[in-house]
Amino acid sequence: MYKYFDYNAVKPTGWLRRQLEIQAEGLSGNLDKIWPDVRDSAWIGGNKEGWERVPYWLDGFIPLAMLLENDDMKARADKYINSIIAGQQEDGWICPCNPEERYNYDIWALFLIGKVLALYCKFTKSRKAEKALYKAMKCLRDLLFEDKVRLFNWGKFRWFECYIPLQYLYDKKPENWIIELAEKLRELGANYPDFIETWKRPLNKWTYHTHIVNLAMMIKYEAVCCRLFGEKYTGKADELWKILDKYNGTAVGSFTGDECLSGIGNNQGTELCAIVELMYSCELLYATTGKKIWADRLEKLAFNALPATISDDMWTHQYDQCVNQIACVKFPGKSFFRTNNSEAHLFGLEPNFGCCTSNFNQGWPKLALNVFLKARGGVLASLLLPSKLSIKIKGVPVTIENVSEYPFKNKCKFIIKTDAPVAFDFKIRIPSFAKNFTINDQYHTKTDIFTISKTFCGTEEFSLELFTEPRLVSRPGGLKTVEYGALVFALPIEYNTKMLEYERNGVERKFPYCDYELYPTSEWRYGFAGGIFELEARDLDVIPFSSKNPPVVLKTDMCSVDWDYAEGYDTVPAAKPVSSAATSEPRPMALVPYGCAKLRMTEMPLVKLMK
Repeated sequence: MYKYFDYNAVKPTGWLRRQLEIQAEGLSGNLDKIWPDVRDSAWIGGNKEGWERVPYWLDGFIPLAMLLENDDMKARADKYINSIIAGQQEDGWICPCNPEERYNYDIWALFLIGKVLALYCKFTKSRKAEKALYKAMKCLRDLLFEDKVRLFNWGKFRWFECYIPLQYLYDKKPENWIIELAEKLRELGANYPDFIETWKRPLNKWTYHTHIVNLAMMIKYEAVCCRLFGEKYTGKADELWKILDKYNGTAVGSFTGDECLSGIGNNQGTELCAIVELMYSCELLYATTGKKIWADRLEKLAFNALPATISDDMWTHQYDQCVNQIACVKFPGKSFFRTNNSEAHLFGLEPNFGCCTSNFNQGWPKLALNVFLKARGGVLASLLLPSKLSIKIKGVPVTIENVSEYPFKNKCKFIIKTDAPVAFDFKIRIPSFAKNFTINDQYHTKTDIFTISKTFCGTEEFSLELFTEPRLVSRPGGLKTVEYGALVFALPIEYNTKMLEYERNGVERKFPYCDYELYPTSEWRYGFAGGIFELEARDLDVIPFSSKNPPVVLKTDMCSVDWDYAEGYDTVPAAKPVSSAATSEPRPMALVPYGCAKLRMTEMPLVKLMK
């Protein structure tokens, strides 16, 4: 449906660039300096982890460096890629293990480093990296057919991830062995529809087929298969998403899973890795199918779930976030989470487990690569984010810039400059929440794609404004959430922080990459006193999703309600209140974007007012 422009043609601007700069100044941009599993990894000749963590980190660090045009970061990315290639064995095997260890080496890491090399090639056009990728995938084909490596554990449930680098190679040169390998992986890999029944009731046990990150990746499996094999897309992703959402969905477009599916409760956790993998799946699904629902889902995840689970300075993150989250304090006894430990919801360097420490880095950079897509006859502005595209159309240099504070303000201005007259279609995706919209003050009714088809000459501007209202959305248990545009709103809970500096298993936590507990200092037991919301737009802070200075608030009346803690815990709210009857008179309060509230109540009742 849509294709990607050269990755170097897209540059983030405005608040999106600032978000990437904060990421570069925080954990993402410094993991290779402070974290042993990246700094001293076996991938570069060290003695620490030689499996998924360096590839995960590079999957975000490379586009971050390239989008920011940061020479120091680009040099550090080159250093890692060159070291990995230098360690490639003569037969093409590229992972850091000896030949006798290959059979028991989970080749998920090989799929992942393949994705990284393909990504690196798209930015740098490196022939050396492309040759290394070719040899690595060809080696995998030979070893798999000779039963010298096998598909098990993570590789068995993530087999389709290998299609990303295979697609890159096939686009370059369509050789038969690529399809042979892809077919073999599909034959040996897990068939997710077989496990649907296990998604409908949460289990307090760990399994691969209910693992939330596996499922976040899985959503795109038919789309990547269809492209590589030339098959017709039948909509499996839509069917599987509906089932997951019905039994495990959250108010911010994700699914519960800590690490495995946890049911529909708003006090259950969602792993950060799942958020960024769901985003990536939605990106590929929208580009492949053109169905607007995937872009809508992508935005809900990106503007709500992603920023909520990372600290303002992006030096710390949670492993698990909860939609109704009133404290981030270690559980003194049994963990509330079904399959994660008692520290999984703390903000820190590697709470619970370190995969999210390296993997969350891909979220914002890959989102930035999807702002503009190549459409038949021209260009699609698929996400209304501040960014600039520089390309040639019919040989004519063209730049398209979106000046925007979306999603905080539902308006933007496109500036299109051409060096000579050139005819093309400029398409704008209109988000589903927009009841109607204007282009240069001309009113238009709701549509999926608005197309400007003309001969562009010199500099032309097109102002877009989307019209919508705050709305109450029904959630399970008779509760409600509030949405405005692409943003979900929550009642923020004030808190004090407790900084934890320590060392465990040779990994040091010290400021600014130490751990933090968040202790609530304000009340959380509230319900909506009505459906009237007053919008207050503010100037954007230097931190776009600032917890101290949110860019927009909704003022509304709320009442206290009778709401207990979850049984056996005093830092977790029950999934719903005892009663929706008000226990106080209405009082004015302010809701903030979900991504700005580290402690929050998001799903609350519409109260029965006191007589």
